Amino acid sequence: MRVVIIGGVAGGMSAAARLRRLDAKAEIIVLERSGNVSYANCGLPYYVGGLIQNEESLLLQTPQSLHNRFRLDVRVNTEVVEINPSKKEITAVDHGKNSQFSLSYDKLILSPGAAPVRPNIPGIERALSLRTVEDVKAMAQIMSTNPKSAVIIGGGFIGLELAENLVHKRIPTVVIEATEQVMAPLDSEMVSFVHNEIRKHEVDLRLGSSVTHIKDDSVVLANGDEIPADVVVAAIGVRPETTLAVNAGLKIGSRGGIAVDEYNLTSNPDIYAVGDATEKHDALDNSATLIPLANIANRQGRVVADHICGKKIRTVASQATAIVKIFDLTVATTGWNEKKAKAADLDYIVAHTHPSHHAGYYPGAQGMSIKIIVDKKTQEILGAQAVGREGVDKRIDVIATAMRGGLTAPELADLELAYAPPFGSAKDPVNMLGYISENVLNGVTPTAQWNEVNSLVSQGWTVVDVRSKGEFDRGHIPNSINISIDEIRERINEVPKEKILVTCQVGQRGHAATRLLREMGYNAVNLDGGYMTWSHSPANTKVSEHV
Repeated sequence: MRVVIIGGVAGGMSAAARLRRLDAKAEIIVLERSGNVSYANCGLPYYVGGLIQNEESLLLQTPQSLHNRFRLDVRVNTEVVEINPSKKEITAVDHGKNSQFSLSYDKLILSPGAAPVRPNIPGIERALSLRTVEDVKAMAQIMSTNPKSAVIIGGGFIGLELAENLVHKRIPTVVIEATEQVMAPLDSEMVSFVHNEIRKHEVDLRLGSSVTHIKDDSVVLANGDEIPADVVVAAIGVRPETTLAVNAGLKIGSRGGIAVDEYNLTSNPDIYAVGDATEKHDALDNSATLIPLANIANRQGRVVADHICGKKIRTVASQATAIVKIFDLTVATTGWNEKKAKAADLDYIVAHTHPSHHAGYYPGAQGMSIKIIVDKKTQEILGAQAVGREGVDKRIDVIATAMRGGLTAPELADLELAYAPPFGSAKDPVNMLGYISENVLNGVTPTAQWNEVNSLVSQGWTVVDVRSKGEFDRGHIPNSINISIDEIRERINEVPKEKILVTCQVGQRGHAATRLLREMGYNAVNLDGGYMTWSHSPANTKVSEHV
């Protein structure tokens, strides 16, 4: 059996290595158009910034090492230009020898990846991209000349990682994002922490701005601003590379990627596709989605190899768990955000927490913010977001695992997670999300969200802030009254009987005060996430009063 794989890196090389482990006799040929077949894409920004100093560290395998260990026939600088499904044959160009050849196959695996988005902007040819080792070499060479200014177009993962690394090289940097926030997977009240972190490190962040022209030494924005730019980087995103698939008559899905089934088979029974070029199946509703992540590509490569070799396959959809470091902040997501849940017209609840990453009394405790979205009817966890200095990766991974295992949100409270003061709390932040979700879903403590405050106040609700006077004086929701939780019983005559919105710093004391008021016969609801969540929402970052 001859298996030809078009493209290496995560998906293609995972398929090749797994095939060899399952079939010692198969002829496996990998054709890669670049000069490197197995490299660490995710490490490229850190090589630009000098944190990874040795280029060889990015090269995971070479054609020779892959031949020595797996007897793979790996050919770099070899570009496939045509697929003929009826003949089960590909045509390729060996750029090293400047020659063309044809190659038959029994099974074909497409792993062409994704191409950087290059908008039709005058001067876009001057903008650098960061996708391959060749790209990173060119960018590192330019950055070594100590440019006086850099502009990054795009506020996604790669753009922000690059911004951090350019700051590390002491290059003044501007990030331009066409929408009102960076990092689209985050909801607006969570991304504000990221905006603050970026600006704290003296990156000029321009939101709601678009580039209309790239000049020789500057970029021009739609509002007329002209920004100096010795270096311009286009980090707007990627699109599935589907040229070969389209020309071969393979089906392209609704999101523009190669359509594949649960075994990563394309519309042709002898052609598979893996990695960033393919559409994935969303774990929540099985809809088509694009998720350009290496771990998914790796798993797809394994699935294809197993299917070719007749092994039993576990079919698993994708939930888009991702994490990124932005200066001193860690940002992670899994599943859907609230925007997507709302667009799907789901009846859902939201819970915010702002815990420490380990026991508060143990030195070095760092705060984090976590948001969870839960289906109100099924209690299914739809997604989560977490932002903080430490411990974010652990919590998002636990939630992602719980989602994969089919646990409901209240069942997060039942997880027995490792605890000692240097590592966590007796009630881990994940456990607390379970308790909060259960209280809301069961009606024990009704909650309101940060974006409902203005509407509730206009309907006659009174905001009662149950923090201490000192906390209240440092900042509070306008027109709220301050009655410490410890004074509620003595000052109950100051509290209206109906329409009470209770708030504290993060929601914990608010929960206790809400329960007390409701037990006393008052109509009270708790502001989820408290003043911390409200004050970090986009509309309120400049509204909170400081006395």
